[in-house]
Amino acid sequence: MLALPLHAAAVNIEEVRLWRAPDHTRVVLDLTGPVEHRLISLANPDRIVVDIEKTKLEADTSMLALADTPISQIRSGVRDGDNLRLVLDLKSSVKPRSFLLKANESKGDRLVLDLYDAVVDSNKPRVSKSVDDAGKKRDIVVAIDAGHGGEDPGALGPGKAQEKKVVLAIAKALEKRLDAARGYRAELIRKGDYYVGLKKRRSLARELQADLFVSIHADAFKSPKARGSSVYILSQRGASSTFASFLAQRENAADLVGGTSLTDKDDLLAEVLYDMSLDSSRVMSREAGARVLERMGGISKLHSKNVEQAAFAVLKSPDIPSILVETGFISNPEEARLLRSSAYQQKMAKALFEGITNYFSATTPPGTLLAWDKRGTGTEYVISRGDTLSHISRRFNVTIAALRERNDLSGNTIRVGQKLIIPAT
Repeated sequence: MLALPLHAAAVNIEEVRLWRAPDHTRVVLDLTGPVEHRLISLANPDRIVVDIEKTKLEADTSMLALADTPISQIRSGVRDGDNLRLVLDLKSSVKPRSFLLKANESKGDRLVLDLYDAVVDSNKPRVSKSVDDAGKKRDIVVAIDAGHGGEDPGALGPGKAQEKKVVLAIAKALEKRLDAARGYRAELIRKGDYYVGLKKRRSLARELQADLFVSIHADAFKSPKARGSSVYILSQRGASSTFASFLAQRENAADLVGGTSLTDKDDLLAEVLYDMSLDSSRVMSREAGARVLERMGGISKLHSKNVEQAAFAVLKSPDIPSILVETGFISNPEEARLLRSSAYQQKMAKALFEGITNYFSATTPPGTLLAWDKRGTGTEYVISRGDTLSHISRRFNVTIAALRERNDLSGNTIRVGQKLIIPAT
C-alpha cells in the first residue's frame, strides 16, 4: 500500500484551551501539525466561524469555562469530506483575530483565536498619576509585571511548581504593600492567569505613566544546584555574563509560548534606540535595581551581587526606569519549596517594597506627594554599601556640617542600614 503524501495527512486538534483577559478572550487549538484556516465573522446572530482544512477535532469542548466570556457555545462539523468547521456562538459582538504559531521546543503547532471585547472592560489599566485635590500632589506609580501567564507557565519546578503562579502571588503581595504606603500606587500589568505579550507589557506601563516598571520572575537552569536571586536591567551592548544572555534569550522567547502574532512589529526600539532618554532611564534603572538587590540579599542568597545587564525585550522602555527581578531558582528543589510558600512570598514582596521605596526616597519624582512631604521634614535616606558622608552631601546638595547637625553625628562614620535625615534645602 502506498502512503499518502505528507501534505495530505489529516491534522488533529488534540486540545482546546481558553483564557479570559481583561479586554479579550483567547482560545488556543493544539494541533498535531500546521494547517490552513479561514476566519469569518457573522452577525444576526453574532458568531465566529473558523474553517480549517484537512483537520479533525479530537478534543472535547463541552467542558470549557465559558461563563465569563462572550462565547455561549462552540459547535463543530465536517465540510467537504475532511475539512473542519468550528462555530463560536456569541453572547455579544467581538473583534476577532487569528494567527498560527509554529512548533517550538516547548509547544507544538497552535492556532490562536483572540476575541477582543467590543466594549472595553472596566478593568483596563487607567492613567494613575492621580493628584491630591488640595495641592496637586500625585502618587508615585509602580507598574508590577508578573511574568508569563495563561498557556505560558514559565519555568517549572519540583512538586508541579509553576513560575506564573509564584510570581503573580508575589506581585499581588507587593501591590498590597505599595497601595498601603502613603504617596504610592501600584498597578498590576497581569491581574490573573492570562498571557500578555512582551511589547504589550511595556505599552501598558506607558499608558499608566509609571514611574518604575518591575518585572517579577523565578529563574530556572538545567542544573538543579543553581540558586539565588538577582536583578537585571536593559543592555544595549551585550549581556554582562553568559548566564544573563541565556536568561534573556529564554525570557524573550515567552511570546512563542504564550502566543503573540509573529507579524507584530517591534517598532518601539527602532524609534528610540538613539534617544538620550534611554540612557537616562538606564542610569535610574541601575540605581533602582541596586536598592532592590540589596534588600533581596537580606532574605535570600544572591546569584549575583551586582545588577546584571542583558537585552530583555520587556525592559525596552525609553522613558520608564525598568528592572527585571529573578526571585530565585524554581528549578532548585529547596528554592522551589520556598517560592511556593506564602510566608516566603510575603518576605520577598517586603524586600522588593523596601528596595523600591528606598530608591524613591533618594530619587523622588517632582510633583509627587512624597516630594511635597520631604520639603518640610527632610528626606529619610538609608545608607547603602559604598556610601560616604561626602558622597551623600554632594548627591543631595547639602553640606556635611548640615548632615552632621541634623543627625547628631560627631564625625564622618556611618554604617550600612543606618537611616539619615537629609535636611530640606
